[in-house]
Amino acid sequence: MSVPPIVALEIGTSKVRAIVGEAREDGTLMITAIGECPSRGVRKGEIADFDNALACVRAALQLADENGKVVINLVHLLLSGGHIKSLVNRGSLPILDHGGEITPEDIEHVMETARAVNIPGDRDVLHTICQHFYVDDQDGVSNPLGMEGSKLAMDMLILHGVRSRLRNMVKVVRTAGVDVQDVAFGGLCAALGVLTPEDKESGVVVIDLGGGTTDYVVYAHNAIADAGAFAVGGDHVTNDIAYGLRIPTAEAERLKESSGSALVDLAARAQRIPVMPAGAGASEKTVKLSDLNTIIHLRVEEVLNLVKAQLVRNNYLRSLRGGIVLTGGGAQLRQVDALAERIFGLPCRIGRPTGVSGITAVTNSPEYAATVGLVRYAFKSAMKEAEKQTFGGWFKG
Repeated sequence: MSVPPIVALEIGTSKVRAIVGEAREDGTLMITAIGECPSRGVRKGEIADFDNALACVRAALQLADENGKVVINLVHLLLSGGHIKSLVNRGSLPILDHGGEITPEDIEHVMETARAVNIPGDRDVLHTICQHFYVDDQDGVSNPLGMEGSKLAMDMLILHGVRSRLRNMVKVVRTAGVDVQDVAFGGLCAALGVLTPEDKESGVVVIDLGGGTTDYVVYAHNAIADAGAFAVGGDHVTNDIAYGLRIPTAEAERLKESSGSALVDLAARAQRIPVMPAGAGASEKTVKLSDLNTIIHLRVEEVLNLVKAQLVRNNYLRSLRGGIVLTGGGAQLRQVDALAERIFGLPCRIGRPTGVSGITAVTNSPEYAATVGLVRYAFKSAMKEAEKQTFGGWFKG
C-alpha cells in the first residue's frame, strides 16, 4: 500500500528543521531531504516572536523543498513545551448483554468513556493512549475481547496542552502557506524514533534533551505509563555558562560543544581553555575547564532530577529494566549518559534513530530522534487510515 512522502516539521528553541521521509517495502524509513536553520522567535518550545519564527519556518521548508526536489504543501508538526501535561483517566461500564461476553462494541464504548475527561477550558487534548483493561477488577488485561464479566474498565493516558500555545504553533505554519495534517508530542516521537519492541516490553524512560524543553516518556508494565515536559533545556545550560564565566552567549555555546562535559574531571581542574575575545580590541582570556564543567554539571543534574522526581512520585523506577535512553541535542554532551546512570541508578544509553536509512547526519544523531519519530508516527497513521478506507469500501461492496 503506497503512502506519499511525509514531511515532519519541528519548530524548536535552537533550530527549525523539516525532514522528508519515504516508507520502504521492508518497513524501514528513507530520509531523502532535510532543511534546517537556527531558530529565532521561539522560547522554551513556544512562539515568542511570530514574525521571526515565521521567517525560520519558511527558510527550513524552502531548503527541504529544494534538497528533496518536492513541493511541500502539507506537514506533520512536532509540539513540545512545559505546558504539556498528562493524566490517567479510568472509564468503566457494565456488561449487560451477550451473556456477559465482552464485544468490540463494549471495548469501543469503554474507550470513549475513558476519553471523556474534564480538563480546564483553556486546554486541548493532544493524545489519548490506551493503557490497561480491567474485567471485574482483574488488572493487567491486555485484550478483553471474548472474556466474560459484569464490568469492563480501562485506563487512558491523556496528554493535553494550553490551547493558545498549540494553536500559535499551527498558525505559524499555516501562515507560511503550508497546511498541518497532524500534530504530535515530541517526547512520544522521540520514543518512536529510537525504541525497539524489546525496549518497551522491558520498561524504559526516554528523555529528550532539547534546547528549551526536556520531554520524557515512561514505558512500564507493557504500556506508556507517563509522559510530559519541563520548560528547561540546553539553552539554560548555555545561559548559565555565559553568566557564570561572564562571556558572550555565542562563546558559551561554543565552549559547551567543544570542551563541555556533564561530569567534572578533578584531574584536569587546573587546566585552562582559551575564550574568544568579545570584540575588537578585547584582551585574550582563559577560563578553568573545571569551572565550565561544574556549571554544566549542576544544570544538567537539575534537569535529570526533575524527571527522576516524577518517576519516584509514581513508583516507576523498579519497573525500568531497560533503563534510561537519552535523545535530543543535549544527548551529545560528553558524559551525560554517565551522569544519568549516577542519578537514576539505572543503565543509560544514547538513543539514535532505528530502522532508518538515507542522510547520515540524520540517521546517526540523537538530535534527530524526535523528528524521525514523527515521520514514523505519520506513516503509521497514514497506513491505518488507508486500511480503514480499504476495508470500508470492501465491506460496503
